[in-house]
Amino acid sequence: MKILTGNSNRPLAEAISAFLNLPLTKASVRRFSDMEVFVEINENMRGEDVFLIQSTCYPANDNLMELLVALDALKRASARRVTAVIPYYGYARQDRKSGPRTPISAKLVANLITSAGADRVLTLDLHAGQIQGFFDIPTDNLFAAPVFTQDIEEKFDGDPLTVVSPDVGGVVRARAIAKRLDADLAIIDKRRERAGVSEVMHIIGDVKDKRCILVDDIVDSAGTLCNAAQALTDNGAKGVSAYVTHGVLSGGAVARVSASPLEELVITDSIPATEAVRVAQNIRQLSIAPLLGEAMARISDERSVSSLFDLPPG
Repeated sequence: MKILTGNSNRPLAEAISAFLNLPLTKASVRRFSDMEVFVEINENMRGEDVFLIQSTCYPANDNLMELLVALDALKRASARRVTAVIPYYGYARQDRKSGPRTPISAKLVANLITSAGADRVLTLDLHAGQIQGFFDIPTDNLFAAPVFTQDIEEKFDGDPLTVVSPDVGGVVRARAIAKRLDADLAIIDKRRERAGVSEVMHIIGDVKDKRCILVDDIVDSAGTLCNAAQALTDNGAKGVSAYVTHGVLSGGAVARVSASPLEELVITDSIPATEAVRVAQNIRQLSIAPLLGEAMARISDERSVSSLFDLPPG
């Protein structure tokens, strides 16, 4: 078993390497003067079971190209099997035609990864579960829910909890975590006037005097989360925290979260934290390195991975 990493999230790769007690494969992933990607692997890969760790986060296109070039390099080096470990799968929000003459980019990226030489994909909290079907190779979609529920139980032991989905699309995810916590469920009904701008309409469920836990897969501009937190506070919530797997946090998102009623936003390290995220008082990262590392070990040993990502039926 060999572990190789690109430049997108080296701290996570090093944490996985430490968890598995395996050194990272020596490789050079660099740019030519015109920013062309070049990958050179400095160890023998012939016949090896290789795990290539690379999130396709900002800069998304550069990191995606690194992933594709590294996959090609491994395939040409005669690796026995190459698993693309993609903690954050970029372009996942483009999973359907949202209007006439628009692409389904999540499918395009899946085709590129398969064509570049991946034999298997391991990812975390896909924006839409059906993206697994875009791949014609085995795909494992892990969930951060076990990591989140453990942290919530430790932090809010004994408090009356309500798990809240910030929109109708995330109800299944929120319900699964509510079942694990034996907590109530509430839903925010919002109307999005245009891309990146959301308006909270009303709350379905009882949140008065409850500690509310907002659950989502991606926080980008943070407008939806902050509006939801404000609506919950206005409706008598005792306190509001948010647990979101992928902290994209683009533009002024960190400032928006800092100024919001959110007591805390908890994200994973599927995307490396920016300096703004590291210094923010109410943003905290949980590591998903043990979860990914355990999944990688089970895949390599041909053992079951399902116990790591099975959730109660939604």
